[in-house]
Amino acid sequence: MTTTTTEAPIADWVDPAELMRDPYPTYRRLVHETPVAWVPALGRYLVTSSAACRAIEEDQETFSAAVRGGGATMARAMGATPMLRKDDPDHARERTAINTSLRPKSLRAHWAPIFERNARNHLETLRSYGPDEADLNRDYAAPVASQNLIDLLGLRHVTVDDLRRWSHAFIAGTGNLLDDAEIWRRCDAAQDEVDALLTELIPFYRKAPDESITSALIASGLPVEQVTANVKLVISGGMNEPQHAVTNAVWALSHHPAQRRRVLADPSLWARVFDEAVRWQSPIGMYPRETTRAVTLQGVQLPAEAPVGVVVGAANRDPAAFARPDEFDIDRERRPHLAFGSGVHLCAGHWAARIAIGDVAVPLLYEELPGLGTDPRRPETWDGWVFRGLTTLPVTWDA
Repeated sequence: MTTTTTEAPIADWVDPAELMRDPYPTYRRLVHETPVAWVPALGRYLVTSSAACRAIEEDQETFSAAVRGGGATMARAMGATPMLRKDDPDHARERTAINTSLRPKSLRAHWAPIFERNARNHLETLRSYGPDEADLNRDYAAPVASQNLIDLLGLRHVTVDDLRRWSHAFIAGTGNLLDDAEIWRRCDAAQDEVDALLTELIPFYRKAPDESITSALIASGLPVEQVTANVKLVISGGMNEPQHAVTNAVWALSHHPAQRRRVLADPSLWARVFDEAVRWQSPIGMYPRETTRAVTLQGVQLPAEAPVGVVVGAANRDPAAFARPDEFDIDRERRPHLAFGSGVHLCAGHWAARIAIGDVAVPLLYEELPGLGTDPRRPETWDGWVFRGLTTLPVTWDA
């Protein structure tokens, strides 16, 4: 941290459309020139260096998760404020309710066989399209992530299409800062459907508790509105990272054949593939915070109630934290990244993602589909920067 204090530089050159297409050139310039900067086009301060992002997560008293704007739309989208937009002790009280369901021991003992069953089921769907028409995101990554989440939440009689529709509606509502009526219509419809489902599930799980997240939330004694808000939070946030982790890993290995050959020869390297894939192409690129007081961050003055974007997608490629940060390299020195956040708001589901995707879903693809790789004959599509990933990824394999 520098001792020189200045007002925040203005990055009026940042173009939201370019961020959506490919945020990394913008990230490189911000990290190099202005790692804490006011961005008029986004109406917030963007923080892009690894050190500054970590400093924010270590000081929740100054950098609050209970943001206005995005916090208000999230509460509107989900019917109440979920734990993600709370600070301790309220955040800790609700987070503790689900921690037992998401510990590594419980995940490996109870959930890993379910994750493998889901992956094998949807692998058959992918295989049915054949090596000329299969899309890894559509036919495998998205439905596997959806079904795993349905099972983790204990949502009975729910399809992967239901969950995907609800997730998209809640995410759109959370980001509906322009108050678009059609977005609220879809979001309200999703709320009604989930509320109706939970009206049935809450008394069911009170009588017959199990290992699911919903059951744990109910057993914790939280008010019903907080149970429902947090179930909706998991629905909205629990699909993107595991879904994109699948496609990112396959895309990365397809473009780095020497590393792909090494991993196939040594399955112990799959954990490194997962970690490096989510660092290199972070599925969650940015999340909001708000200052509770005037503060100096890396020598830059921020006022009280300043809207801040913690750009972990940029921090994960900060050359001050990672050597050759723009390269995918499973042999790089092991250093903690921010793909799952850090501090008290470290993603509750990070172990579930590591096991379901890093241990099961991605290795299974290569075991069952020899020669798997991206298909250069058909176009692929990347999208987003707040949430970023491949929305289409044509793949092929040896027939």
